[in-house]
Amino acid sequence: MSRKLLTLLSLLVVFALVLGACGRGGNEEPTAVPEAPAAEAPAEAATEAPAPVVEEPAASTEMTATEAVTEAAAVTETAAMTEAAAMTETAPVTETEAVTDTGATTETAAAAETSASPMIPGGALEQAMAGDFKGTVVIMDGPFADADARKFEDSVVAFEEATGIDIQYIGGKGFEASINTRVDAGDAPDIADFPQPGLLANLVAAGTVVDVSTFMPEEYLQQQYLQSWIDMAQMEGPDGPITAGVWTRFNGKSLVWYPKVAWDEAGYEIPTTWDEMQTLMDTIVSDGDTPWCVGIESGAATGWPATDWMEEFMLRTTSLENYDKWVTGELPFSSPEVTNAAEKLGEVWLNADYVYGGADAIVSTNFGDAPAPMFEDPPKCWMHKQGNFITSFFPGELKAGVDYDVFYFPPIDEQYGKPFLVAGDIYAMFNDRPEVRAAMEFFTRGESLKAWLEQGGTLATQKDVQLEWYGDDLERSIAELANSATSVRFDASDLMPGEVGAGSFWTGMTSWVAGTVDLETALKEIDDSWPK
Repeated sequence: MSRKLLTLLSLLVVFALVLGACGRGGNEEPTAVPEAPAAEAPAEAATEAPAPVVEEPAASTEMTATEAVTEAAAVTETAAMTEAAAMTETAPVTETEAVTDTGATTETAAAAETSASPMIPGGALEQAMAGDFKGTVVIMDGPFADADARKFEDSVVAFEEATGIDIQYIGGKGFEASINTRVDAGDAPDIADFPQPGLLANLVAAGTVVDVSTFMPEEYLQQQYLQSWIDMAQMEGPDGPITAGVWTRFNGKSLVWYPKVAWDEAGYEIPTTWDEMQTLMDTIVSDGDTPWCVGIESGAATGWPATDWMEEFMLRTTSLENYDKWVTGELPFSSPEVTNAAEKLGEVWLNADYVYGGADAIVSTNFGDAPAPMFEDPPKCWMHKQGNFITSFFPGELKAGVDYDVFYFPPIDEQYGKPFLVAGDIYAMFNDRPEVRAAMEFFTRGESLKAWLEQGGTLATQKDVQLEWYGDDLERSIAELANSATSVRFDASDLMPGEVGAGSFWTGMTSWVAGTVDLETALKEIDDSWPK
């Protein structure tokens, strides 16, 4: 468009507006001239499916006829300057090219979302964002099921839209039992999510896992993670230690959930010490109710919630040094320290007055169903100890901070401070292709969890996560609680060798609670299973 034509159009717009203002008379407010549209949509919209177009209401700011004429002229001048600059820098755009550019708006927005944090220069993700791997497929396996599976799939939409890489998730509840078989059969997924690093360690030792440090520099990993997470990703391979994967999410475990409305009506106080917890449990019993909801059934993984309770009691009844030795096998399960922690646990679990349905119900109740009796009217139990992910299993109509709330699982011996137990997921890579590298780099970034954080049920390991991404104040407070603890330790069973942490520890605790073996026998059997 020529400058003369633009000038003529500007004069025509001004003339029309002046005539319109004169024709309306002095008692009517002039209609505001619409603002020029934004250059591009906010990056946040890239992680969600395109929303329906919603018309903005008319601007409320009043404008005189003179102001309208001035703004119209400014808009016209800005458009002229923009077009003039474009004409000097670029060749004329054909009709076909214009259509293509318009159609790429969604992909461009997605790319903006996934590039909010620095990428590895010249790395696979940078190439993927340029469209180099469009049309490829990455197979992902893991334990996500039901609501968590949907949240995971939502969390990778931005990556898929920005790169054209299709992440196909095939996992489910039987992951722990099937992953070794798949790897041994030469049918390993491209990427797998391991909630038990000990299970991954066995595959690393066998030489089947790709060392991600071959394409992720140490300085980049330090930029994205606290050193403790990087250290926990170091595992021993056939030729020495490797970086076995990247951490993506974690959950805080030292949490007790309760039905807030009924709790407040009953006048119960939040316990801050174990003596106060003991008093609370006895008070609930004297009121004719049951303190705890507990369930450890989980299919092939039955027993894992029991290991969480054991770890809480270990952190509260002995030193961190002993806890760390226990993780590595230096402190046996049959030691006085571990036996004492188990006996302390038994004082709660094996007391029929303290657990809804008694010990038999503990073994037969699915972990996801266990908290449901808390939300009956009146509650059939009043407390449930579980990680922050458990809110995914709460009735959907309940609101955090209103219908339910959470408090810290109290310390037992003050000399051991206020420890906080965490767990997390590490993503490991089995097939080294460029598109798989790109996906792995994406998982090191906070954006890879944004959609999940917004829906709730997890916490992020990455440094670049923004607090406003969390779905509610409750989860933000849990993240802060973990950061303010006197000590933090990773779930012991997840760090132990797979034969123990995802094997005999689960089954041994289950057998003891079910009453098929006594505590001494259960602990000895776990010790005997430790790899020599």
